[in-house]
Amino acid sequence: MLNLITDIEGLSVGHATDLTLGSGVTAIIFDQPAIASGTVLGGAPGGRDTALLDPSMTVEKVDAFVLSGGSAFGLDAAGGVQSCLREAGRGFAVGDVRVPIVPQAILFDLLNGGDKDWGLHAPYRDMGYAACADASTGRFELGTVGAGTGATTATFKGGLGSASTVGSGGHRIGAIVAVNALGSATIGAGRHFWAAPFEQDSEFGGLGMPATIDHRMRLKGMSAPATTIGAVVTDAILTKAQAHRLSIAAHDGLARALLPAHLPLDGDTVLSAATGAKPIEAPGFMELCHLAGIVMARAIARGVYEASALPHEGAQRAWRDG
Repeated sequence: MLNLITDIEGLSVGHATDLTLGSGVTAIIFDQPAIASGTVLGGAPGGRDTALLDPSMTVEKVDAFVLSGGSAFGLDAAGGVQSCLREAGRGFAVGDVRVPIVPQAILFDLLNGGDKDWGLHAPYRDMGYAACADASTGRFELGTVGAGTGATTATFKGGLGSASTVGSGGHRIGAIVAVNALGSATIGAGRHFWAAPFEQDSEFGGLGMPATIDHRMRLKGMSAPATTIGAVVTDAILTKAQAHRLSIAAHDGLARALLPAHLPLDGDTVLSAATGAKPIEAPGFMELCHLAGIVMARAIARGVYEASALPHEGAQRAWRDG
């Protein structure tokens, strides 16, 4: 176990990172089409092909998920991932044509000091292709990388985080998240994480909780949108409706790790998928929902903990800068 979403067999993760741009793309590629759903609880979301994730919609399985910076410009990234998968012969079969199914969520990172003067066409389609081509199993980078490259929060630099765990029945569940919150992952003006009660093996510093708790709202702005976007994946056999419920439960992790979360200018989105390797009974599924919130909370704290500041004048300081 690497404490990463790639601890779930049957998927790989790849990044495309541009520090000068101050943005990036992360692709989660499934070896085989996976049952998938998702939930949007933020008031200012951006996504592509997210409507098909509703349990009432016909297509049940996806080939990949994409997390991207770039706000609405970043929605081109899914097209790049589709091109990569089409080359590999992947996709939903319609007659003799295959259409890769690639839902995507985006975050707003256009005001972080990076060079966004990209000319006529935004670079995200090419970055999506590169992230897909980079995808591999096993260990991958966290922090200021991929979709977390340009992420920020109210107090410290945001980033790309991941975590995993194993349920009592042996089912694995993992989370991956780009932390770009309007609120804060840390308590008050200090460095303690709201997710501290769920930390394992000092994975984000081992500071625990402070002696006193400052609940006052801290926001990185009152007019620009933000968004924390992520995904949870399990190796259990789930229906699409169960995958939808899993995504709702994972949003509890946002509420545990960010204060506040799900604001009118957040676009908080959690995608969910099941690779279908192991059957599960009802009590085991309830435990998976419980664990979904915990691994998401841990992943959020890790994303901030692992981040480094962008190489731009006036860039937001990272947690590791002290």
